[in-house]
Amino acid sequence: MAANAGGGGRRNKTTSRKKHFVSQKMKLFRASDPLFSVLMWGVNHSINELAHVPARVMLLPDDFKAHTKTKVDNHLFNKENMPSRFKFKEYCPVVFRNLRERFGVGEQEYLVSLTSRAPVNSDARGRSGARVFTTYDRRFVVKTIVGEDVADMHTILMKYHQYVVECHGNTLLPQFLGMYRLGVDGADTYLVVTRNVFSPHLSVHCKYDLKGCTVSREASEKEKAKDLPTFKDNDFINEKQKIVIGEEDKKAFLEKLRRDVEFLVQLKMMGYSLLVGIYDVEAGDQDEEDDEADDDYEDDEEEEETKEAEAEQEEEERRRRGWRKGSRVGRGSVDAANGTAARGGAGGAASPEGGGGGAVAGSSGAAAGGAAPSGTARIYAIVAHESAGRKEVYYMGIIDILTHYDAKRKAAHAAKTVKNRAGAVSTVNPEQYSKRFLDFMDSILE
Repeated sequence: MAANAGGGGRRNKTTSRKKHFVSQKMKLFRASDPLFSVLMWGVNHSINELAHVPARVMLLPDDFKAHTKTKVDNHLFNKENMPSRFKFKEYCPVVFRNLRERFGVGEQEYLVSLTSRAPVNSDARGRSGARVFTTYDRRFVVKTIVGEDVADMHTILMKYHQYVVECHGNTLLPQFLGMYRLGVDGADTYLVVTRNVFSPHLSVHCKYDLKGCTVSREASEKEKAKDLPTFKDNDFINEKQKIVIGEEDKKAFLEKLRRDVEFLVQLKMMGYSLLVGIYDVEAGDQDEEDDEADDDYEDDEEEEETKEAEAEQEEEERRRRGWRKGSRVGRGSVDAANGTAARGGAGGAASPEGGGGGAVAGSSGAAAGGAAPSGTARIYAIVAHESAGRKEVYYMGIIDILTHYDAKRKAAHAAKTVKNRAGAVSTVNPEQYSKRFLDFMDSILE
């Protein structure tokens, strides 16, 4: 009996052993604005769902009309940051996934940029006062649009996709990467995501929005008071500004620009601009030295924090310093960028990722101290020619292409023509607009 009792005791000990389950860590989407918490949640949900949808060799017509909708009621998890009820709609998910691939934007890269942290507000304003944000790493731009823009996007999307395929993603047009509708607190907000024309690593010191029009095309006093104002055509002319890139790169750039603009004329689009950002290398060097001095001071302060916070800060600091080291356009690097590696192939071939676009004029890898060029550098960046007399990098791309020349635009053109010369007003037909636009860009490039 004693033996049986002992055996029973061991058996009970074995069968009563508790199993420990490790709960899956839920991803939090923290943003001060509930709208962006929903955006982060929605993009994460969308990318995860698309991972189960096989990529097609060819897109179907229905893909350009498709959408996915998600409605969430009584959402209790992470309620400190997210509304309990919200809606998320993604337009043409398979098409935009294909565009991301052709522009060399990986799904994981897109996911991390849009969901790791909330987008950051920008002082810039888009067409008709649209709000403009950048992802925390400045790789992508998130902009509010209106329902009319969504309709225009659906109208051009099939032809836009075909154009991107034909040019292998080597275009100055906006790189549309996603389009969404968010329903929060009973209000719908439309958002479009594009690649940032400017470098995610180097902060431009001056920027212009150029249309080739001189009527009411100067920055307001309120705009000029900003840390980084957006100047316009008359400001550019009055400052006697020039973009000095040399004959070879000018020819290649204008060929690409002309090809893109001819495509917009076919779509009967107008109102677009050339966004120009100028990075001053010598000023950038000084900014970097100031940042490093600030970093040293911050390191002393961090010693007073907890071990967990200190570890997080050190990780962030290593990542930030790695960006600067890999992408710095500093002393001596622009000289290298103006050499053989920098001047090669302004027309550009398709990127290794399968269509991310070729280099415009080689500021890319060489200007970045030999690092692999980012998508922005491959497509939008050009190093100033040695004849410029100053070390600069220009970032240039077309923006705001979703303005269709319809009956309303024709009426606006007629009204403005009464007050101004027909060729000077911004609202002209697409053919006139494109000619004026290209003539102006030709005149400011040297």
